[in-house]
Amino acid sequence: MRLSADWLHGSDSRAVTRALTAEGHLALFVGGCVRNALLGAPVSDLDIATDATPDETVRLAEAAGLKAVPTGAAHGTITVVAGGRPFEVTTFRRDVATDGRHAVVAFSTRVEEDAARRDFTMNALYAAPDGAVIDPLGGLADLRAGRVRFIGDPAQRIAEDYLRILRFFRFTAWYGDPDLGIDAEGLAACAAGIPGLGRVSAERVGHEVRRLLAAPDPAPAVAAMAASGVLAAVLPGADPAPLSVLMACESEAGAAPDPICRLALIGGENPAERLRLSKAEARRCALLRSLTGASAGAAELAYRHGAETARDVLLLRVALAGQPLSPDFAAEIATGAAARFPISATDLMPELSGAALGTALEQLESDWIASGFTLDRATLIARVRGES
Repeated sequence: MRLSADWLHGSDSRAVTRALTAEGHLALFVGGCVRNALLGAPVSDLDIATDATPDETVRLAEAAGLKAVPTGAAHGTITVVAGGRPFEVTTFRRDVATDGRHAVVAFSTRVEEDAARRDFTMNALYAAPDGAVIDPLGGLADLRAGRVRFIGDPAQRIAEDYLRILRFFRFTAWYGDPDLGIDAEGLAACAAGIPGLGRVSAERVGHEVRRLLAAPDPAPAVAAMAASGVLAAVLPGADPAPLSVLMACESEAGAAPDPICRLALIGGENPAERLRLSKAEARRCALLRSLTGASAGAAELAYRHGAETARDVLLLRVALAGQPLSPDFAAEIATGAAARFPISATDLMPELSGAALGTALEQLESDWIASGFTLDRATLIARVRGES
């Protein structure tokens, strides 16, 4: 099979592969770029595997006029920059020893050894500069079938790096065929490996969980994650049950996948700390959870917090209640988002000041919202002055 992609034949890619192959070395694109190109999905990072050692990679790149940065030379990785684009070039490797998170590696000259140390068969696909696909482990068939399968013994792959437990669910959400169901052998190995998750940093756990929840429909994978006990291990108290309802609501509302909104739905104990959310993510998650349990309607939510937040809160509410969206929700949100309170503090001064002024403004705003934003400035001022 031959791969065809714009990035494969671009001048930057060709400059890097020509530099590596100038003295007969292999230069094979590998992993996500090959997998996604075969699926017709977007490609971001370009990784290249080679039988050249890191020192040889640097020498060959610089001889070709390219910048070479030893970002991970001890583990075989040199970042080669061509046309302003970074390419991670990594020497073929085999694991010598692992501790569940980090590996001691030895460089190799065989693509088969490099493939064997990867996580899933669909990630052990390589493409030569001419597009020829190299498939040492049957990953192409698994990719086409939507089958996320560990390479070799799942328990051994997990023991090499416990983060692979979370990656298993993330890849299942993104690339697995729901009709096939989750790989049973892999799921059992993930359940058995739960104690090892304690070796994985909260930052990496959070990164994987957010990427999982960003999938078009993560509900089946998250349900399997809960059934295996993995979800409770990384986010105690989380409840994935309403997630499938939220997926239907998002589709109806035309909402893009939003991992923080979905995280607010499934809940859990202290997600900001356990998943190392950014300050902005933590604030938004807490706000969505708070507003979901509040009584404000769609228009008021949009007025106070904006149209996007109002929509997300409504989606969360209907997902938790298991009810369909109101047919008028979009119009109500638009009305609230466009509303502008017609009163300012100066309208009530100097008659009112201090706490009395603040109380009056709050009451008038409440009355105005309750009226459906119809009360005008004169009517509101008259209320304060006792004229109506």
